[in-house]
Amino acid sequence: MRKANPRLPFALLSCLLTSPLLAQSTDASGGGNLFALALLVVVVLIAFVVIVQVADNLLRIEARRIGADKEGVNYSVFPSIREILTPKVPDYVNGYPTIVLDKGYNLPLEGEPAPAVTAARGVKRFALQPPNFLGIAPIPKLEVEIGESVKAGDPLFFDKKAPDIKYVAPVSGEVIAVNRGEKRAITEVVILADKEQTHRELTPPDPKKASREEIIEFLKGSGGWMLIKQRPYNVVAEPEEVPSNIFISTFDTGPLAPDLNLVVKGREKAFQQGLDILARLTEGKVHLGLSANGETPPAPAFVEAKNVEKHYFKGPHPAGNVGVQIHHIAPITPTQKVWTLGVQEVITLGNLWLEKRFDAERIVALTGSRMKEPRYVKTLIGANVGELLKNEVEGDKVRLISGDVLSGEKKDPENFLNFYDDQVTAIPEGDYYELFGWLLPSKARPSLSRTYPNFLFPDLKFEGDTNTHGERRAFVMTGQYERVLPMDIYLQHLMKAIMINDFERMEGLGIYELVEEDVALAEFACTSKQPLQRILRMGLDIMREQG
Repeated sequence: MRKANPRLPFALLSCLLTSPLLAQSTDASGGGNLFALALLVVVVLIAFVVIVQVADNLLRIEARRIGADKEGVNYSVFPSIREILTPKVPDYVNGYPTIVLDKGYNLPLEGEPAPAVTAARGVKRFALQPPNFLGIAPIPKLEVEIGESVKAGDPLFFDKKAPDIKYVAPVSGEVIAVNRGEKRAITEVVILADKEQTHRELTPPDPKKASREEIIEFLKGSGGWMLIKQRPYNVVAEPEEVPSNIFISTFDTGPLAPDLNLVVKGREKAFQQGLDILARLTEGKVHLGLSANGETPPAPAFVEAKNVEKHYFKGPHPAGNVGVQIHHIAPITPTQKVWTLGVQEVITLGNLWLEKRFDAERIVALTGSRMKEPRYVKTLIGANVGELLKNEVEGDKVRLISGDVLSGEKKDPENFLNFYDDQVTAIPEGDYYELFGWLLPSKARPSLSRTYPNFLFPDLKFEGDTNTHGERRAFVMTGQYERVLPMDIYLQHLMKAIMINDFERMEGLGIYELVEEDVALAEFACTSKQPLQRILRMGLDIMREQG
């Protein structure tokens, strides 16, 4: 092939500049020359822009073809508008991949916990609740009877479909109740705790020499397996599956959520041990999501973690949700399965090796405007809510929530803290009506709507309650969901597909990437007052049944 002459473009440009169009007679006006020159410049600029745009598109196509188009990496000739307008990330990010999310909303509520941890006193009853473990049979096989004594870590029940996975006691003591719900499903196995706790001694395999199968067998029998959740569906992980990746979020952006930097303090060694174990269980990577929201860096246990791939996230809630992080790091596909854990679950996992026992210790945030003294307390998994909050709540008609106000579960004093929750919220009940509430001025309340001038006072905190300020209405298209969900999912279309059982559309619209906590903020923003979390769980259950 003949080689192109590098001087050819310059020769063509010279010909254009010396063409008869520009070679006007000296007595002609200079206006023609200027017009022709301006026209030529415009043509050259247009040609240049077209060439650059074509080259830019080819570059993006090639990056996508070789799999190099990762979130946060710009393979464009010029910086994008998003990059120019994106807020600057903190210096402590130190070159790690950083994903900036602008969609979402931080719910400004009163009752943030003070950064101090005290021991919870007076909690005598603890429970393990089968409904907390999605995917197991509603009536698992009990291994204990009422009146029997157990040690912390002793098996209480197992799923008949997976008898090797043991669900173990969080404390030692006497089994005093097996509570049942609808259709005689077991809801709680209640233990009256001993004053002096005893633990079942474990013999973990050598984490460096043991095979993956040996580690899994130990986790199934020791209670460690119930710490791991699997997506899609957010169910207890399937031991026979090899996850494509494992994801852990080291920060929580939910309303009044606990500071996980405080939670991990003093337990760094157990956290790292848990990460090392998890790295043995996947053929992919253990991804750690870190916060870039604060002025100070995350805890050293997170920043200096080994055997993981770190990703920083900056943005409002739900940036801390592990589902949002999965979406921007390595989205779930119908053929892939990933595992997720919380920070305190990783610590418990690590202590199976370090302390050779099932460590059910939890640091729980007592939050909300009706808490007398919002703070952190040290307790154990499944603590009784009434005993945990004795003399802690003020006022009448108070809603107690295991979790945060968006995705938590209503609890009565006789109920127990959910297995995966590390927060209890107390807010006023919203059992009142507002006459012409849509028309008359009312007290300030947390809202995404610009009808209320909340956006002018970003530091103002509100005493939220449970009032929905309206009844369920027609499910109209508003675009509200997409403004608060930082994921490439048409959520309103997905919800309607679920409601009509359109399996293909549900799959195509990304149902596998979502769990209830991911749509909780959209439910708060919903003008139609639709129960999005309940609808999503219905869709996930249907898809799981269909296989």
